[in-house]
Amino acid sequence: MADICFECGGALRRSAGIILLVCFAAACALLPLAAQQQGSTGAPSGAPKALNTSGDEGAQGSTLGPPAIPVEEIIRQFTARESEFKLEREQFIYTQTFVFQTLDDSNRVDGEYKMTSDITFNDRGKRVEVVTYAPTPTLERLSIEKEDLDDLENLYPFALTAEDSAKYDIKYVDHVQLDELTTYVFDVAPKTLEKNQRYFQGRIWVDDKDFGIVKSFGKPAYAKSKRTENSAFPRFETFRENIEGKYWFPTYTRANEVLRFKQADDVHIRLSVRYENYKRFGVTVKIGPATKVPDQPKK
Repeated sequence: MADICFECGGALRRSAGIILLVCFAAACALLPLAAQQQGSTGAPSGAPKALNTSGDEGAQGSTLGPPAIPVEEIIRQFTARESEFKLEREQFIYTQTFVFQTLDDSNRVDGEYKMTSDITFNDRGKRVEVVTYAPTPTLERLSIEKEDLDDLENLYPFALTAEDSAKYDIKYVDHVQLDELTTYVFDVAPKTLEKNQRYFQGRIWVDDKDFGIVKSFGKPAYAKSKRTENSAFPRFETFRENIEGKYWFPTYTRANEVLRFKQADDVHIRLSVRYENYKRFGVTVKIGPATKVPDQPKK
């Protein structure tokens, strides 16, 4: 598998209903990890701006003034759209490539975890993940935990559906130009943290024409437990692309951050996830038991 490039720039553009990821930018995205012992990047940007690691999650782009329709209606429309999108994505197969790296004080890679998977369907029509490439990890200061893999599946490609919207406080922030798109910006946070549940907390950008999320920037939110007391999970940035001219599908996630642990040394990490080769799964016909067809009367 080719290494992911780290230095470039990028922009989101609307072209025939498709976002073009122009050049993949600095820093491979980061994934949350738990520290094994004591213990600190880039990613291709097919994205509007560089990953914000300052802690300021302010809206990007110039403000366009208040929206023409009520905020409550915008929320209703985009969460309904996200429900449709989530169902739609479940009908697609795609390739997912996850790269996680730790870096030393000179920003050189000193540990790595790579995995490429095909998200597909088995012969019974059940959705499955088939790992196609997974070299032996070289991570020494961190370990990939169950929560990291759960975030890879659920939080990085975060969809705020109508069904889940009641679990979140959704606050309107601004109406901004984001590269060649115009978007509504919302801050999102879980209302309550339930045991063994992980939520998205951060900011989302919603296309003001298609009412789909085109970008998200945030972090996992969860109830602390003994299992996670010495874990750290980075902020991540996910970009979407318009697939088939209708829905915005996640195509790239990145993170680049120093993870700080209570009982271990800080660790600089970078992480990226690429979602590629989206294809609609073919229609399957379920064949039932044979039945006899009555003879037709002769004419």
